[in-house]
Amino acid sequence: MNKKLKIILWIIFLGLIVLASCSLRPLKFQQNNETEITEDIDSDLIIVGFSQLGSESDWRTANTKSIQNALVKENGFSLIFSNGRQSQENQIKDVRSFIFQEVDYIVIAPVTETGWDTVLMEAKQAGIPVIIVDRKIDTEDESLYVASVGTDKYAEGKKAGLWLEKYLKERENETNISRKKLAVSEKEGSPINIVVLEGTPDSTAQIGRSQGFEDIAVNHKNWNILAHENGDFTKAKGKEVMAKYLQEFKDIDVLVSQNDDMTFGAIEAIREAGLSCGVNGNIKIISFDAVSEAFDKMEAGLINADIECNPLQGQLIADIIGRLEKGEEAPRVSYVEGKVFEAENASRDRVGRSY
Repeated sequence: MNKKLKIILWIIFLGLIVLASCSLRPLKFQQNNETEITEDIDSDLIIVGFSQLGSESDWRTANTKSIQNALVKENGFSLIFSNGRQSQENQIKDVRSFIFQEVDYIVIAPVTETGWDTVLMEAKQAGIPVIIVDRKIDTEDESLYVASVGTDKYAEGKKAGLWLEKYLKERENETNISRKKLAVSEKEGSPINIVVLEGTPDSTAQIGRSQGFEDIAVNHKNWNILAHENGDFTKAKGKEVMAKYLQEFKDIDVLVSQNDDMTFGAIEAIREAGLSCGVNGNIKIISFDAVSEAFDKMEAGLINADIECNPLQGQLIADIIGRLEKGEEAPRVSYVEGKVFEAENASRDRVGRSY
């Protein structure tokens, strides 16, 4: 036997010894290049498997960091994190991997609302409580999860509609604005042409924000929603769809964009088309999320208003798990609060924000 073969066999032998000495909890097999593997799971800690839906936006990054910072060893947790990359199939694989590892809790930020019953039933049968974060799931069996944490997406949509309602009313008697149409009283019936950049279809954010805004818009006969199309919550798709809108419609007064990343892409499309937006622009913009770059854009006058979707949800999750560990009842639904920010106050309102 030559020397090289002996070395190879020795390495294989050592590997088998290491595997045999591992914890009874199996290791997480990597399913994508953004999965974090916990190699040394401490059974004295609370083991949490977290399937994040993706990393499509600055908001999502802040949400992930909030959860990772809350579920740390110093707080009694060991976290296994996996990025679903905008795929429910990936997330279902993640959940089954967590079940196989016998984690103590599973946290899911679901990419869509439907299609979770089978895998969540598997988690329930394994005795693993599931917490839904950021978005919701659509199921007739609510026993499949113990709690949900997030923001009220329907309320966010209503806030956008109420802001536009207030904005138009305040400008009924003003003359020094970029578009006289936006200053005309609604009683005179001047149409307000609106386009909407929607998020991922069937996601909680898309459903809630669309319905909330529409429930305000229906009260205004002159609000004309020209189109609403999926921008997939990404800057590139937001730019693509906005460029399409600008070609199709020559008279757009308001853009409602269901997250900041799509808004950033839309702003690029508007400016490349030779138009202006925001406070002194042709197209008024209402955005959602209120990340740091959006405050930059508001300060620059490019975004009129931003409806906050607070991503700092990690501590609520940690608190819920803590209560369940003590045998206490946890609230079924927990919301973090969000505000409405306007361009004229952006410099003041951003002070002290962490995202």
